[in-house]
Amino acid sequence: MTKNFKRNISILGHDIPLGASKEINFNIAKLHTATIIEVPVIIERSKKLGPTILFTAGIHGDEINGVDIVRQIISKKINKPKKGTIICMPILNVFGFLNSSRSFPDGRDLNRVFPGSPNGSLASRVANRLMTEIMPDVDLVIDFHTGGASRFNAAQIRIVKDDLQLEALASVFGAPFTLYSSNIGKSFRNACHQLGKPILLFEGGKSFFVDDSISKIGVKGVKRILNHFDMLNVKKKTSPPKEPTVFVDESKWIRAKHSGMFKSKVAMHTKVHVNDVLGQITDPYGKVHHSVKSTIEGYIINVNEASLVYQGDALFHITTKLKS
Repeated sequence: MTKNFKRNISILGHDIPLGASKEINFNIAKLHTATIIEVPVIIERSKKLGPTILFTAGIHGDEINGVDIVRQIISKKINKPKKGTIICMPILNVFGFLNSSRSFPDGRDLNRVFPGSPNGSLASRVANRLMTEIMPDVDLVIDFHTGGASRFNAAQIRIVKDDLQLEALASVFGAPFTLYSSNIGKSFRNACHQLGKPILLFEGGKSFFVDDSISKIGVKGVKRILNHFDMLNVKKKTSPPKEPTVFVDESKWIRAKHSGMFKSKVAMHTKVHVNDVLGQITDPYGKVHHSVKSTIEGYIINVNEASLVYQGDALFHITTKLKS
């Protein structure tokens, strides 16, 4: 992260001086009724110079566990820094949040249109304003996500490989797992990377659901990051993780060989071995009973919590190669 911290920063055209506490409305669009849709951007600046860290969530409107994490950062006043600046945007895709949808009203995935265009689709315009009117003064981003509708993700940080700075920050955050994953084209993470802005992507839980244990891991990780940069308010306490994060090089899905009613038999984070029984698939009539067995050894990092599955559905995500 840059050491040339700025005394004056500008967010959405507003100058934010040192020591300021400000909420700015990010004007997204107007509805057909001419009702203005706005997203609050909450900014807290210390009187002392330091890094500017942006916390974002809800880029997919159905991923509300991340929204809860950023909400807690604000409600617990963790966002009031000892030095530097903290920017919180709990909901990037307010349309999806209101409509219980992953996408924008134009049908686009906001996380696939970055860096956006001032003359593009609605999602593209929002992405463009985020990158041009908020990101320029940001030194670090932590973006919160969840798993899919029925797939519960273990709490994890995702980073690109061979970036020592991000590896160090992931270790500080202290999620149970850190997965190496390539940046996806036109994603927010890739756009930040192109600007040279370090970003940690947090995944945990599943969409349409708030899991307290996932929120707790996220909030504790944020406090550790702030403490690392000497930004954590002196009234707030933090502690190192009980276990160091496990860096995951590769992973593999165990898929259903049969369709039927599904029950998982293993807990998240469990270390499993070849031939361990992971779950059961049965039919409604008591005639069919199939055991889902592991074909690999590793940690469980995602479990499909659907009650009904079809042949070929992904059931368990298991680590296959850890960083040596």
